[in-house]
Amino acid sequence: MNVLFLTLLDFSTVEESGIYTDLLREFVKDGQNVYIISPTEKRKQKPTRLIDKGNYKILKLQIGNIQKTNIIEKGISTLTIESNFLRGIKNYFSDVKFDLVIYSTPPITLQKAVEYVKMRDNAKAYLLLKDIFPQNAVDLGIMKKTGMLGFLYSYFRYKEKKLYKISDYIGCMSQANVDFLLKNNPEISPNIIEICPNSIEPINIKKDEKLKVEIKKKYNIPLDKAVFIYGGNIGKPQGINFLIECLAANKANDNVYFVIVGSGTEFTKLKNFFDNEKPTNALLISQLPKEDYEVLANSSDVGLIFLDKRFTIPNFPSRLLSYMQASMPVLAATDINTDIGEVIEEGQFGYWCESNDVEQFNKKLQQLCDIKLREQMGVNARRYLEDNYTAMHSYEIIMNHFK
Repeated sequence: MNVLFLTLLDFSTVEESGIYTDLLREFVKDGQNVYIISPTEKRKQKPTRLIDKGNYKILKLQIGNIQKTNIIEKGISTLTIESNFLRGIKNYFSDVKFDLVIYSTPPITLQKAVEYVKMRDNAKAYLLLKDIFPQNAVDLGIMKKTGMLGFLYSYFRYKEKKLYKISDYIGCMSQANVDFLLKNNPEISPNIIEICPNSIEPINIKKDEKLKVEIKKKYNIPLDKAVFIYGGNIGKPQGINFLIECLAANKANDNVYFVIVGSGTEFTKLKNFFDNEKPTNALLISQLPKEDYEVLANSSDVGLIFLDKRFTIPNFPSRLLSYMQASMPVLAATDINTDIGEVIEEGQFGYWCESNDVEQFNKKLQQLCDIKLREQMGVNARRYLEDNYTAMHSYEIIMNHFK
């Protein structure tokens, strides 16, 4: 079976860890012929090239700059992605007849490339729905349905609907995603929608007490406090104002220590808080060596997830999986439309509160200072991951349509 995978994620081997690379390894291990288009942005100054790994091939397609650039360049680059991918397929994979094309959102602008492969090869199309755009931009006030920006919304909504229309199957991250999709797109047949969650190939993580002490000393993190860690994007989707409120409310809390590692459009806002308030029980780091971050994350006690309270779309951050892999309980503060909190609490591996309720956040925070509770929740987290969110599980969901 020849499988084409389209993504915006920049990688050069499927041996890396991640929700897409872990899934692709399952295809490779099962003997499928895998072809991948993984672009690289212009700023890296690397020309388009094909990496041949034998049982899988990766086309490193040069595209315009999308991350860490101004809105005009980002907009132009986003609009030209579709033609770039289409050209890449024609130039490099013209002699391959694909049976299946898999693609994820973001972006929603790959519709013509997918449509071309479907028509040329009579291939099936599987959408991994990781993001519901443009509604997420509307929720955060980045885009409007009316006025000058209304044209942009209408255009992207049209592209979104076209993408759904050409998809033979749509894999959603959770039941809330399924419900939202059907409610807001009644033209989609419920028969093509299913839950195909974010997933990984779990690795065994040894809790090395010596390394734990060393990494904490290296970054001046107390050894006698419950460490709550957040790692990842620090942008508008995370609702950084609420995170700041929570940090401010816990400035005098001697039982906890917060570690925030990441970058993004709201990093400066968070850094201003640290510079002005100088909290003694919190650490903000823009970036760490990968090895240091992994040791630090695995040496922490609780993983934090934040989502802006304004979201009407049900996000389900993949960050959850790395916490679960490390047998770590989770404290999630989100909007009321995602069901990630429901999953966490039903699985008994953490707590949830709404991301506008500091009092509830503090209450859950204090509960998670109990070592025995954390240990049991950590065991539950790892078990739930292995039972529900493995890459093999997602692979079987997709391949079930081809048996």
